Amino acid sequence: MSQSHNIDILLNIMSKLRDPDGGCPWDLKQDFASIVPHTLEEAYEVAECIEHEQFLELKDELGDLLFQIVFYAQLGKEQQLFNFDDVVAAICDKLVRRHPHVFANEEVLSEEQLKANWEAQKAGERKQKTLVNILDDIPHALPALSRAQKIQKRVASVGFDWPSITGALDKVEEEFQEVREELETNAPDEKLAEELGDLMFALVNVIRHAGFNAEHVLRNANNKFTRRFNQVELTISKSKPMKEATLEEMEAVWQRVKKLEKA
Repeated sequence: MSQSHNIDILLNIMSKLRDPDGGCPWDLKQDFASIVPHTLEEAYEVAECIEHEQFLELKDELGDLLFQIVFYAQLGKEQQLFNFDDVVAAICDKLVRRHPHVFANEEVLSEEQLKANWEAQKAGERKQKTLVNILDDIPHALPALSRAQKIQKRVASVGFDWPSITGALDKVEEEFQEVREELETNAPDEKLAEELGDLMFALVNVIRHAGFNAEHVLRNANNKFTRRFNQVELTISKSKPMKEATLEEMEAVWQRVKKLEKA
C-alpha cells in the first residue's frame, strides 16, 4: 500500500470535510441518521458488484462503504462518543473472542461445533446488553426478508422451530389457503395484506430450513425475471412497440425464452 493512501490519510480527509472552517457544506449538515440511507445504498452496491462478478469495480464500491464507516467515526469523535480506533478495537476484540479455536489455542472443532460456539458467544453478548427479549437487538432497518429470516433463526435457537422443512412447508400451504379464503370472501383490505404478510413470512421459513438466504433467493429471482423480460421486450420490439403487444403474444415469447434458457 502506498504511504500516501492509508487509513490515516482518509481519516484526515474526513476531518477536513467536517471542519466548520472551510469544510464541505453538505458533509457539515449530516448527522448519524441522515447518512444511514447512503450507507445502505453503498452496501447494496457492493453486493451488486459481487453478484455480477465486477471485481475490478469492487474496490471502488468497498471504498465508498469504508467512507461511510469513517463518516460515522468522525461524528462519534466530534460528540466524544468514540473514534475510528475504538471501532477497530471493538471488532478486533469481538473476532478474537468469537474465534477461541484460532486465537486461544483451543482444539479444532467441526463446522457444526463452530457454529454452535459462535451462537453461544453471541447469546452471551446479548445477555450483557440486558435485553428484555431475545429479538430486541434485531434491527428494524434491515430489509424485511433479511429481518424475517434473522427473527426465525433467533427463535429457532431457543427451540421455537419446526423439526423439519415439512412442517414449514405445511405452514406455507395453510397460509396460502387463508389468503385464498380472504380473497374469496372479502374485497382487498388490510386483513388481506396481513394474510399475505403471513404467507411471505412462512415462505421465508421454508427457505431458511432449506439452507438458503431469503434475500439472496429473491434477488436471484428478480434478476432472472429481468433477464427474461428483457429478451421478451427485445423480441417483440423488432416487430411492434411493446404497448401494442397482447398478453397472449408476450406470454408466448416468454415461454420461448424460458425454453431456450433451459435448453
